[in-house]
Amino acid sequence: MNQEYFDDEEFVGDIDIVAGTYANVDDGEDVEIDDEELIQQAQAGVQSIPEQVRNFLMQFHRNMKNNNLHDLTYGYETQFVRLSEKFFAKGPWPEPQYVAALVKDDGVFLTLYRELYFRHIYSRLHPSLETRFRSFENYCDLFNYILNSDGPIELELPNQWLWDIVDEFIYQFQSFCTHRSRVTKRSEEEIKLLKENSQVWNTYSVLNVLYSLIQKSNISQQLLVQQQGGDVLAAAGEFGSRPLYKMLGYFSIIGLVRVHCMLGDYTLALQTLENIELGNSRALFTRVTACHVTVYYYVGFAYLMMGRYADAIRTFAHILTFVSRTRQYHQRSYQFDTVNKKAEQIPARVDENIHNYLREKYGEQQHKMQRGGEEAIEVVSDLFRFASPKFIAPNPPNYDDLEAAAEAIEPQQFQLKIFLREARLQLVIPTLRSFLKLYTTMGLDRLSTFLEMDAAELRNQLMVYKQRCRQVKWVGGGDLLGGEVVAATDLDFALQEDMIFIAESRIGRKYADWFIRNANKVQDLVNTLESRQKTFIAEAGKPKPAEEEAPAAAVSA
Repeated sequence: MNQEYFDDEEFVGDIDIVAGTYANVDDGEDVEIDDEELIQQAQAGVQSIPEQVRNFLMQFHRNMKNNNLHDLTYGYETQFVRLSEKFFAKGPWPEPQYVAALVKDDGVFLTLYRELYFRHIYSRLHPSLETRFRSFENYCDLFNYILNSDGPIELELPNQWLWDIVDEFIYQFQSFCTHRSRVTKRSEEEIKLLKENSQVWNTYSVLNVLYSLIQKSNISQQLLVQQQGGDVLAAAGEFGSRPLYKMLGYFSIIGLVRVHCMLGDYTLALQTLENIELGNSRALFTRVTACHVTVYYYVGFAYLMMGRYADAIRTFAHILTFVSRTRQYHQRSYQFDTVNKKAEQIPARVDENIHNYLREKYGEQQHKMQRGGEEAIEVVSDLFRFASPKFIAPNPPNYDDLEAAAEAIEPQQFQLKIFLREARLQLVIPTLRSFLKLYTTMGLDRLSTFLEMDAAELRNQLMVYKQRCRQVKWVGGGDLLGGEVVAATDLDFALQEDMIFIAESRIGRKYADWFIRNANKVQDLVNTLESRQKTFIAEAGKPKPAEEEAPAAAVSA
């Protein structure tokens, strides 16, 4: 693998620099509280925790201490979700300081509990600035413990939890970047805190964590050696041979794809996946459904923004088909809402069932886009805002000049502007294509008359169409940026002076096979119904057993 991206000393190293570098948000006056009052508060806090929750936390702690992965997985994926719905649907989980008394002040468990505690606040409530700071500090403690230990830590966590740690870490980073950029909605006190604590959720710190996890696990070398058929265990090393480090490193690669897409660097996003084969059904990302959907979504979106529409459609179609086929198995899973929402954001035309679903849901938008004009641009803008990732700015705004910071273009609008510029160039292509399909040769003046367009402008549109018909298409392997230049349409043409020569290379649909296949299905259905009818008639004509007739005779007597 190209080590330029994962062994860069600029990013990889001791991540202590990301923790403890910001001011305390509770810099108010210290209030002296005696030990007895603290004990009373702690006891009251413990008693306020429902008994069912207390039992769960103590059992959860025992499973983690004993590395009981099976019960730990059940507690994380099922029990925690159920208790959240039952007791904390509109409020936070118990404060970690009260939980400490239940788990004998186990620092590792409390760090992981705080990760769940803050994640619940982000998903159900509105996190304050203090909560965002505290959550960042907790992530720093967690990653420092994992990365800066002398040897591999003795901790086993489910793959789903490891993915959620990386995924939530990036989500909170994106949420904080959006929060700090809206300077007009921040108070003077918040502006002061943000200015003083510029290292909190800093882009460099986030990238540093992800690259450090990748390097610590040697996951890049493992994937490369695996492709070459070498000794993966030797390439893994002391840390990478442990499931915790291996999966965290692997999920960090997927996380980097997401971060680079949010920053608008689509080329680097695809380069990050250089040693991961998307077509491999046994790849590690398939072990977690949310990770599977995420990697295909961001790869497809990167292709879309790079103008590689054939690859984007293929990528989106694959994951939409996967989601539609497995949807019934995930309806009871806590991942269902996340996976379903991400699937709805994917714009693609796939098999007939999904296409019919999309047509029913977005049929009106499709008709407006086909009509063209500014109405189509408005629809494209709305769909882009809905389906695109939440883009972020890598640097904080200039808090010394709030007016300029408020007037700066948002990353979302900037990416939309880039996408619409490409969309406007191709707005006339559907109409242009519909006329070209009717002829084999056609004069430029005649076509310009049909389209009510100047001949010079039409020539430019034809050149745009010609250029967009040739795209780089991925042909397999780990290099997602590579591929072959192929024709992306079944309609080709040549322009010689003022004459257009058109050739259509469309392969006709094999209707005979379709009719034969469906005729066989109908015949099988008829045979089944006739068989059931004969069985029903035969059973109806059988005489009743003697024991059933005897009671009837007795009654008549």
